[in-house]
Amino acid sequence: MAFDKVEYLWLFLRKIYVSHQPERKEKNCLNCGTIVTGRYCQHCGQENIVPKQTVWGLVTHFVYDIFHFDGKFFHTLKHLVFRPGFIPKEYVAGKRMSYLDPIRMYLFTSAVFFLIFFSMNKSDDGMVNFTGDRRLMSKMERLEYASILHQQQKAGKADTLALRQLNYLLDTTYRVVLVQDDTLPKPDNDSTFLIHLDDQNYLLSAYRLKKGQGDIQVNVGNSWLETRIREKWKAYKQRFADDEKAMLTDMIGSFLHKFPYILFVSLPFFALILKLLYIRRKHFFYSDHAVFTLYHYIFTFILLLCFFFLIKINEWLQWGVLTFFSVALFLSGGVYLYIAMKRFYAQGWAKTLGKFLLLNIIAFFLIIFLMLAFILFSVFQL
Repeated sequence: MAFDKVEYLWLFLRKIYVSHQPERKEKNCLNCGTIVTGRYCQHCGQENIVPKQTVWGLVTHFVYDIFHFDGKFFHTLKHLVFRPGFIPKEYVAGKRMSYLDPIRMYLFTSAVFFLIFFSMNKSDDGMVNFTGDRRLMSKMERLEYASILHQQQKAGKADTLALRQLNYLLDTTYRVVLVQDDTLPKPDNDSTFLIHLDDQNYLLSAYRLKKGQGDIQVNVGNSWLETRIREKWKAYKQRFADDEKAMLTDMIGSFLHKFPYILFVSLPFFALILKLLYIRRKHFFYSDHAVFTLYHYIFTFILLLCFFFLIKINEWLQWGVLTFFSVALFLSGGVYLYIAMKRFYAQGWAKTLGKFLLLNIIAFFLIIFLMLAFILFSVFQL
């Protein structure tokens, strides 16, 4: 119903826009010079109206262009979601004016998807969480808290427990862990303390590291490439002052921001796999497989957005049934692709199933390969 309302509004605005723009008496197109036989140029499609516009005309044209895009977008989206394989089949058959161009729709949908995705997956403070209430203190946190204790010591307010904490915080041979709990028992050893930090009560525990523990090493051999990786890793550690928490957060963030590129690079390969699977269908060109791939990726973006929203709602409401719907929604993507392949390529269910399974297996290894390639590329950008 919402899709139809947008289409009606677009048609209404188009009628207003056209009716308020006077047609030129001259019949030569101002864009390409072709002699126009009607209101629109049959060569380039430009409307043969007077070039001077009022402010109202400019505003109306702007609104019309927006709803012209929205009208096509929602019309395409409706069929794309509820009729697997229909839109690419129509587009390849030449019925293109009623639907949004796949490349344009892909760019718009992917931009919206990753904008929402990155906003929903911002790291809070880069903590390394072991469990829900247990985390490792980073080196920067240890230095900040040690600075507080040092100030207390200078002011003569530090007792022996505070001095012992200070020693553990500054000693890099110890790992310091914070456990948050409102009903913490009193510590019964010299390396565990009750502290109040950032308006929260914590149990601070210090553990001595074994030799080599806690230091992330990169052992990749002695070739030129491997030596280069070690040099990059050493420089990267120095940049973050050996703060493993900050390093991990930066690496994950860097990889996530490259994920859109992985998907974009995988597009032509996915289409190539389809081309090879349907190589005997001579009337399908590579561009046809690319169109099918683009619309499939667009649907995947929309499906993942719905999946992430369900996950966030479930985190808020804690309804078990939402977990079931989230899993069902995620798995429905495979069913959708299977039906889309059946409709688009018009082969039997059994033959389509075999090619569907082959497609997913090959695509899985392709994504793994691209991820490894981008990780290696990220290492050289550290």
